[in-house]
Amino acid sequence: MGFRGIGATLRATRRAVLGGVAAAALIGALPAVAQTSGKVKVAGVYTVPIEQQWVSRIHTALKAAEARGEIEYVWAESVANTDYERVMRQYAEAGQQLVFGEVFGVERAARGVAKDYPKTAFVMGSSFKPQEPNFSVFDNYIQEPAYLTGMIAGAMTKSNVIGLVGGYPIPEVNRLMNAFIEGAKEVNPKAKFSVSFIGSWFDPPKAKEAAFAMIDRGADVMYAERFGVSDAAKERKVLAIGNVIDTQPQYPDTVVASALWHMEPSVDRAIAAVKAGTYKAEDYGPYSKMEHKGSSLAPLGTFEAKIPAEVIAKVKAREDEIRAGKFTVKVDDGEPKSTM
Repeated sequence: MGFRGIGATLRATRRAVLGGVAAAALIGALPAVAQTSGKVKVAGVYTVPIEQQWVSRIHTALKAAEARGEIEYVWAESVANTDYERVMRQYAEAGQQLVFGEVFGVERAARGVAKDYPKTAFVMGSSFKPQEPNFSVFDNYIQEPAYLTGMIAGAMTKSNVIGLVGGYPIPEVNRLMNAFIEGAKEVNPKAKFSVSFIGSWFDPPKAKEAAFAMIDRGADVMYAERFGVSDAAKERKVLAIGNVIDTQPQYPDTVVASALWHMEPSVDRAIAAVKAGTYKAEDYGPYSKMEHKGSSLAPLGTFEAKIPAEVIAKVKAREDEIRAGKFTVKVDDGEPKSTM
């Protein structure tokens, strides 16, 4: 399904999902997730490989909890949308107490599974609201460090053309791109932006080709929302801005800065709630914000001395204002458009 088809499906699903939430409220609360002793049994259901940057953050946080001895963790990766419901049900039937995943393309089916297993806790990446009593949602609310990386990009471009390559134009992607663009415009009002979506969550060759096309049109800084973009930037000797994970060690002369997502606050909160028997459906999205240590600006590393000192000072001042609640990065979920 192309990204336009996915967008239409999400809009139709939103109506059905919100209707289901209202119906659940009328029916009343279902049995709560039970308290547990010992290790919490956790499963992950992922539509992409665990190496994919977005899912890797969930996986990393769960592996850390496993290493601490708090959970027993199993997972399935590269699960097709047509198989997602079946895998969720298998894990619920097997006694997994907490299930993580992302359901952007299978929202209705996933919520149906949650209704059938009210004593299993589900925490799912979603564009929609929580569903009582056991279906929580989360989101990568990392627009704050994305804004900061935009400031750096705006200062580093020489051509005043910045390229952005994303997966699909859904809120989770759009808000980061828009924040990045606004950050770049703050320090460089002359900057222009080329925006493209590849219609896939994991297709590095396609992302690379899209990036090549932008570089050919003058972009000298690339926003790497998808894997493959930094490879193109490296080959053409332009700069890149990372997203969700820090890839500067792999691209020391290419990746200037990255907006990092830390899923640990959300994962640890859910595990603790299941263990205590206090788990309920809620929106975990805000726990990805900087104030909860759910996101951050990656260390500048190899570019520490290459970025002008006055730019670093300006970014640091803005970061301090964000953390102090004196500056708010606007959440804009609208599809970003090219300005060139």
